Amino acid sequence: MDKRKRNRASKDKQNIGNTLRFILKIFALVFLLALVIGIFYFYNSYGKILIQLQKEARDIVRSSSEESFRSAQTSLVYDNDGELISTLRGVKDVYYIEYKDIPTTVLNAIIVTEDKKFFSHEGVDYLANVRAALSLLKNKGKITQGASTITQQLARNVFLTHEVTYERKIKEIFIAQELEKIYSKDKIMEFYINNIYYANGYYGILAAANGYFGKGINQLSLSQTAFLCSIPNNPSMYDPVTSMDKTIERRDRILKQMYNNGKINLIDYRNAINETISLNTKEGHKNDYVETFIYYSAIKALMREEGFTFRNQFASDEDRDAYNEAYNEMYYRYQSLLYSGGYRIYSSIDLDKQERLQASVDEVLEEFTKTNDQGIYELQGAAVSIDNDTGRVVAIVGGRSQEHTGYTLNRGYQSYRQPGSAIKPLIVYTPSFERGYTLDSIVVDERIPDGPKNSGGNYVGEMKLQRAIELSKNTIAWKLYEELTPEVGISYLLKMDFARIVEDDYYLAASLGGLTIGVSPLEMAAAYSTLENDGYYREPSCIVRITDTKGNELVKDTILKKQIYQTEATKMVTEALTGVMKIGTAKGLGLTNTISAGKTGTTDQRRDGWFVGYTPYYTTSVWVGYDMPKTLEGLKGSSYPAIIWNKYMEEIHGLGMNKSFE
Repeated sequence: MDKRKRNRASKDKQNIGNTLRFILKIFALVFLLALVIGIFYFYNSYGKILIQLQKEARDIVRSSSEESFRSAQTSLVYDNDGELISTLRGVKDVYYIEYKDIPTTVLNAIIVTEDKKFFSHEGVDYLANVRAALSLLKNKGKITQGASTITQQLARNVFLTHEVTYERKIKEIFIAQELEKIYSKDKIMEFYINNIYYANGYYGILAAANGYFGKGINQLSLSQTAFLCSIPNNPSMYDPVTSMDKTIERRDRILKQMYNNGKINLIDYRNAINETISLNTKEGHKNDYVETFIYYSAIKALMREEGFTFRNQFASDEDRDAYNEAYNEMYYRYQSLLYSGGYRIYSSIDLDKQERLQASVDEVLEEFTKTNDQGIYELQGAAVSIDNDTGRVVAIVGGRSQEHTGYTLNRGYQSYRQPGSAIKPLIVYTPSFERGYTLDSIVVDERIPDGPKNSGGNYVGEMKLQRAIELSKNTIAWKLYEELTPEVGISYLLKMDFARIVEDDYYLAASLGGLTIGVSPLEMAAAYSTLENDGYYREPSCIVRITDTKGNELVKDTILKKQIYQTEATKMVTEALTGVMKIGTAKGLGLTNTISAGKTGTTDQRRDGWFVGYTPYYTTSVWVGYDMPKTLEGLKGSSYPAIIWNKYMEEIHGLGMNKSFE
């Protein structure tokens, strides 16, 4: 009996074993079938693409030569008459350095920060790519660490764009692998060092050393070398002209890495960290205010053409940070391409008007000769002039002219200051006209407890709104704005792309120009041009069109506009601002041949003076003040700013320019 049970149990186990083996075979067959189907699907879906990308990479590299890494296409910039303004040419072909002449310090700085395995990998660091991919998944698609080797970066800089797509990344990997088959490591490093971008038109470390320090590469200190090696990681973020503090921070990180990796000793590390970095100012910067603004406008136009959406409102700090990161990445890409992409940039800049506007700023402020430690005039002025027919900029002045030719900012679009009463027509008067007020509406000028005071401290009681505007009564603007609410008033600025509006601006003080960061002359000119243009806003660019070297249009000659104000409201505010020129705060500053409308603006303690005015032909905004705000006795909107405005506008409005405001 026991024997039969044992035999039965043995047969049961054998049957179970046979069944399991059968199931495993089925699973194996299913797995192999799925694998075959998967391979077939992958090949049909992606395999052909990968093979094609690999073939393209092979063809690109095999058709290259050393000359491919020495030259760049020149971009050309033209004014409104088609005359050449400037040539944008990457200078890597002029300042090319061979591998044997590259200092060891430079090699060490680059390798420890960019690619520690450079001399051991074959173009791609697969482990780094896996880490980057895992990081990408972990951070829900947000790139937190790079995986590109020096060879991959070279492939991207010379043969590809910087767009963030998987197809471009795969092609970059294939090109890197092909480069390693043809060129030695020394040559690849040589090509890399001569092709990476150091901002401001400098390709290669030799060009950067000459441009920023006026030195040869072997004359650089350890600190200066690390400083230059900081820039290529993100030339927009680490641009030493505009972001010296960030460049210094990255220099310090590079020096720390070099010390930790045994490339420098402790004494050298400490000395380099403590060395003060000063940019060379004797060499001078080639770009004047016109050119820097054209480049800025061209980059934005190319970004928009690629689909970038510009924003000035954000849901959170994280949202703002993500936007800024995306903006900087694309801005840097096109900034770099300006010097190597062979663009033909046609602008609306009128060089005659540019010269006249610059001369007006210089001559009116010529008595102020005090300079700062860098030799730059302390008292500054900026101005922007717009053609009202197109909404495009015809002239922009970012500061006073002087013998000093070092690095400076273009205050016309890069500097933001409180606008004083010049903001009133934009966020108080015109919105109020949209809501039932008229020029004949009776308002009461009276003292407001805990409210603003009028200039001069007098109050006249009942008066027409038009007269209150002509005299720039603070009490009236305050009351109207309180009715509107700051949310409504500020919304008009946001719709006109004012970039520096922050949460603390949503208070009644904004009605008098009390903004936290402020506005730029470019923004003010565009906004007042909107008033002249029946309430329709146009982006204040100077780009007419952009083509490539073959004439293909990359940016077309189109003018986009959007309605900000009701047309009738703009007609009323123009009538009031015409009165400002005749019998108001700018009395006596009207033009001889052409009707004009305008508004003065003066901030507390006379730190900023503004005048923004327009005719049926042109709108011009002017700001005067110190870069580091301080009081200037005699400064008000009707003094230096209005005089600059009047001098320039008189010169560009001749006989026969007698249109009236419609």
